[in-house]
Amino acid sequence: MRRVLAWLLVLVCAAWAVVRLFGLERGFPLVPLVAYTPLMAAAAVAVVAVAALLRQRAAAAVAALLAVGLVAAVAPRALGGPTEPEGAPGPRLRVLSVNMHFGTGSPEALAELVRRTRPDVLSVQELTPELATALDDAGLAELLPERVIRPEPRGTGIGLYARLPLAPGSLPGVRRNPVAVATARPRGGPAVELVAVHVTPPLRGWRVDAWRDDLRSLPGAAARGPLRILAGDFNATLDHAELRRLLDAGYEDAAGEVGAGLRATWPDGRRIPPPVTIDHVLADRRCGVRAFSVHPIPGTDHRAVLAELVLPR
Repeated sequence: MRRVLAWLLVLVCAAWAVVRLFGLERGFPLVPLVAYTPLMAAAAVAVVAVAALLRQRAAAAVAALLAVGLVAAVAPRALGGPTEPEGAPGPRLRVLSVNMHFGTGSPEALAELVRRTRPDVLSVQELTPELATALDDAGLAELLPERVIRPEPRGTGIGLYARLPLAPGSLPGVRRNPVAVATARPRGGPAVELVAVHVTPPLRGWRVDAWRDDLRSLPGAAARGPLRILAGDFNATLDHAELRRLLDAGYEDAAGEVGAGLRATWPDGRRIPPPVTIDHVLADRRCGVRAFSVHPIPGTDHRAVLAELVLPR
């Protein structure tokens, strides 16, 4: 009986490790489940101890190998520190992003966060017409006067607000959730294309396909192209192969670069489901990252994320 129990636990760890390490998650529920790989990495370590207590040395040895693989996949995003841009450092760019939960997030709290942290760019997801008006009434019109916004009912509205002048842009392709695109030119630095992102959540059947298609529709950051920054709710963690594929297209996850990649962003204020990191600032690899932080906003179940980037000159 002890052998059966030990090997059953090892089998669960092995199945998870194979899916995560080889990027094999497909469909529902595997895609949502793989977001909890950090918890499974901790569980795999516990399985080693359980197998050892049950005196199942072979099972403990296999569990240890699996635990090493899972921890190695997770740990790097909790390590690291400030990074430098390619070439000479240019101006800093502070990018704030928040999902406002069908427009129910507090506009006053968000405006106060903007006053306190002084971002250059703000990406807002689930921006309703009512929220857009309330944000301006709360002072955002003075704090971040430039904007490219697409307010819509329910959860599909999105927008970019900025201190810098913004030139509206667009992206080719079709996606379920719209994006907001604009180009900014910071003083003393190169032009930067900013993209506010809200990817369809991978819940059930066709939604998983839409989630994958939305992620694959996002543009890469070509080494010889314009600087590009994606900020928003990706509904994906660094344990999803689709998000890692996007990073391979020329981006770095700002949180992971400075060791804050396990700071959970959703759901804020709840224990079930366990919190995960699905809100990101993905910066062109040519940028440096100085700092990253998360901030609660009353009325929304997402935490705002703030990245301080250093542009190349």
